[in-house]
Amino acid sequence: MTQHLTESDVRGIAEYTRIGMTEDEVAQMTVDLNSIIDSLEVIREYDLEGVQPTFHPIGSLSNVMREDAEAASFTQASALANAPKQQDGCFLIPAILADGGDR
Repeated sequence: MTQHLTESDVRGIAEYTRIGMTEDEVAQMTVDLNSIIDSLEVIREYDLEGVQPTFHPIGSLSNVMREDAEAASFTQASALANAPKQQDGCFLIPAILADGGDR
């Protein structure tokens, strides 16, 4: 296994991310991270000369949201029609904080 990261590197990463690690954990994490990096070595088999890195795999996709369109909706009366309790045109629900009761 190639030594891509040293224990000093791992300590620096842990300090930067504010993760407390014992010396045993640093040693094991160094082995684990180097193993992960080694597993990515197969990517080097591909000819990527001239391939531009992309931020998003779909490329020029910029906005997947639809345009806002005004459409017919429920009236207030139909929305409240099956409400167990209502007050002043609003749903009346039990309070979950404080002393309880309807709010």
